[in-house]
Amino acid sequence: MHHIHRIKIILIFTLIMGSMGIQEVHGQWIAKDNFNYLDFQRKPYYFGITFGLHNTGYRVNQSRAFINNDSIRIAEGAPEIGIDLHLIGNLKIGEYFDFRVLPGFSFSNRTFEFTSVTAPDEQVKRETLESVFFEMPFHLRFKSQPYKDKRAFVVGGVKYTYDLSSNSQSRLKTDLIRISPHDFQYEIGVGMQFFFPYFIFSPEIKYSRGLGNILLYNNDLNEARVLEQVVSEIITISFHFEG
Repeated sequence: MHHIHRIKIILIFTLIMGSMGIQEVHGQWIAKDNFNYLDFQRKPYYFGITFGLHNTGYRVNQSRAFINNDSIRIAEGAPEIGIDLHLIGNLKIGEYFDFRVLPGFSFSNRTFEFTSVTAPDEQVKRETLESVFFEMPFHLRFKSQPYKDKRAFVVGGVKYTYDLSSNSQSRLKTDLIRISPHDFQYEIGVGMQFFFPYFIFSPEIKYSRGLGNILLYNNDLNEARVLEQVVSEIITISFHFEG
């Protein structure tokens, strides 16, 4: 027991001395070759704008009716390319954390593909939903120590989206699959900050996935009956300009 107590004292002493040394080295590290970073570090908050490209689609699960149907062999989501435009509000929380809000719009096409059982030629029916989403992401970002006006980060959070096109005439057709206009998603990503004299440039790659089923059931439509669950899935490359 005395040996364990002695080891605890040594560990505590080592941690105290180590933390003091880390603080001293940390101060020297930040001051070295981080001229632009120091200017932005004095700001408690800042704003910006972000542009993005995304690959978006649906992850689908088939229903029990899919097994018994005699017309559809494969039902799946097909990825489509879209663009994003968002504003940025960034609040610093200490040295390494940021709280971020990024309201904006996403322009997307999301497609379902249904492969028929017709032989020998399997016909593929595509249903594309053209959408404009209002999005409200809330993120927490953790950043590394800066080095030569550069800094890596990881980001995570949740996002609410609303489909502004959900009530358009083209989307209200009875022969189209209906999707809820509301969606909640979780998001995770990584990126890098580059500090320039007048702005911060931050490329970022992010993965988003829906937290719930957004399919609106319709027993009168065969393509809807064979689906049990539809979840949104998105990969986004963003370019942030902040300052």
